[in-house]
Amino acid sequence: MQDQNQQAYDRGTSIFSPDGRLYQVEYAREAIKRGTASVGVRTGDGVVLAADRQVRSPLVEEGSIEKLHRVDDHIAVASAGHVADARQLVDFAREQAQVNKLRYDEPIGVESLAKEVTDYIQRYTQSGGVRPFGVALAIGGVDPDGTPKLFETDPSGTPYEWQATAIGGDRESLMGFLEDEYRDGMDLDSGVALALETIAQSDEDGAVDPEAVEVTVIDTETHRVRSLDPEEIASHLDELDAGGEADE
Repeated sequence: MQDQNQQAYDRGTSIFSPDGRLYQVEYAREAIKRGTASVGVRTGDGVVLAADRQVRSPLVEEGSIEKLHRVDDHIAVASAGHVADARQLVDFAREQAQVNKLRYDEPIGVESLAKEVTDYIQRYTQSGGVRPFGVALAIGGVDPDGTPKLFETDPSGTPYEWQATAIGGDRESLMGFLEDEYRDGMDLDSGVALALETIAQSDEDGAVDPEAVEVTVIDTETHRVRSLDPEEIASHLDELDAGGEADE
């Protein structure tokens, strides 16, 4: 009888277990851990989002693997977990950004968008016949007043604001690296370097292929989302290698 009760808690999206847990939300978090890492870093000059887009077959077109998405001119999103779930949430975020622009004639704030998205996510934890989203998002951008912001979403529907964060596989060790290396007052280039260094921690060789990583920056000067091309990423990696050799 106890096993049958346990299965009810296990399968029910909106049923709390006796110890206050929603198992389906916890399973969604496990799905996120199976995804490749994405990193967000907030600096005084803007926000950096970086994502490891591992190509699992030489037959796959690299350009078809998207982990960084532009939501509006001043906001971008990095994802980790189920790609299909990420696409649904990104489309919802884009709709909310456009609704705000049409309704109030101004760009949506990063925090307002993060809360809209997490409110939407939370609905899928309290309704029958649906499951939680198996994806985490790092939402970064620059508010209309020029303030850089970085938020993370959770399958429970909770928004967290961060100075730097990692989502996806090997999150614990990547967060430990960020906690050790992040410094207040970093500029945008330093933020890019830190994001790439953090991505490298998830690779066994500690190396990053410029073709296998995406980097997007949103700076406080232009308030615009800009993706770095592989040549720019390679240049940042060369500077990191040179700095490492100098330290030795």
